[in-house]
Amino acid sequence: MFNFDNVDNSFIPLAERMRPNGIEEVYGQKHILSSNKTLRVMIDKDKITSFIFFGPPGVGKSTVASIIAKKTKCEYIKLNAVLSNVSELREAIKRAENNFYNHKKTILFIDEIHRFNKSQQDSLLPALENGTVILIGSTTHNPYFYLTNALLSRVMLFEFKNLDDEDIKIAIKNAIMDKRGLGEEELDIEENAIDIIVKFSNGDIRKALTYLESAFFSTQIDETKDKLTITEEIARDVTSNQSINFDKDDHYNTISAFIKSVRGSDVNAALYYLAKMLESGEDPRYIARRLCILASEDIGLAEPNAINMVSSLINIVDFIGMPEARIPLSEVTIYLSLCPKSNSAYNAINLAIADIKSGNIHKIPNYLKDTHSASFDKKSNEEYKYPHNYSHHIVKQDYLEKGIRKNYYTPVEIGEERELKKIYEWTLKNIH
Repeated sequence: MFNFDNVDNSFIPLAERMRPNGIEEVYGQKHILSSNKTLRVMIDKDKITSFIFFGPPGVGKSTVASIIAKKTKCEYIKLNAVLSNVSELREAIKRAENNFYNHKKTILFIDEIHRFNKSQQDSLLPALENGTVILIGSTTHNPYFYLTNALLSRVMLFEFKNLDDEDIKIAIKNAIMDKRGLGEEELDIEENAIDIIVKFSNGDIRKALTYLESAFFSTQIDETKDKLTITEEIARDVTSNQSINFDKDDHYNTISAFIKSVRGSDVNAALYYLAKMLESGEDPRYIARRLCILASEDIGLAEPNAINMVSSLINIVDFIGMPEARIPLSEVTIYLSLCPKSNSAYNAINLAIADIKSGNIHKIPNYLKDTHSASFDKKSNEEYKYPHNYSHHIVKQDYLEKGIRKNYYTPVEIGEERELKKIYEWTLKNIH
């Protein structure tokens, strides 16, 4: 770990100087760090197992890992999955093995662990299996998508969430008063300036402190004030002059209006709300995810290719980032707005789930069960009819408990679903 002890404090970014020294100083994350929560108890008692911390950037994942490093009696080895190669990983595990034989535990912290490929993740498994290392991984990505099942089965997952506005405000004010931060600078800040920084930090405390530090560098001596003051004007300037009013209500109201405009097939209204969100600093990945939901919920089988378009959009937006991501976002917004609409898939699964929740649990016919399962009756005379052995590759047989019929799906005669409706109606006549 880099040692800042002999480094000029002014060279170190404000966000790094203000990194909490103990769990009690961590902002937010009460759902996992309150005194009675599992993670907090394990840290306080120095009873650490392997963890994966996941969540957005700037919310405390690496901070909590560094606090564990200071508190624990284990040796702490830190790697970054972007910068570290296989040889460095092997060397870290070798050090851990030496510690293990000397009755000392080792914590291996891997930042951005989602960057490790399958073979690199697999190389960690033996060390985790025999207790040579305690792994703490940090990622901004969904671990279920980016980490192998084998690795996930050996760790505990803890989700970190965006900080709320009040936590960010407190962090900004503390950074101004604390001597580690700007406490020796006799600095003041207008409340409106704080609000602007909070708004554009989007729950990211590191971003908020970076804005604050830039605003401090931009302050000028004003003879009308007793001390240096970060004004609303300066705050707007360091947040890229994004002067659109976009508070928490605007965030929810605008995405709602956007989705409803696409659902309502109003291309131009949808593009207006898209532009407003992008200019206000909304996360383009969030917009893409909401479009993914819409493609299934509101377009569905009327245009089955819509879901493929949005799936590609999510990867593209994540890969190229802003400002170029505005172009594929615009393209897909226009496409989805003009697609024929159907919510039949949405309605169908909701009806089926409601049926299950109401207690309508039916037995699976014996011939549909796995023949290796304990409940499969090998003496039963009922045989499974293999559809491919019959004309049209369909055969009449019960696929639910005998005598049970369900009707969750109601197709619409719109777009591609018109043809599916014909197939569906023909199928119903030929399988029962």
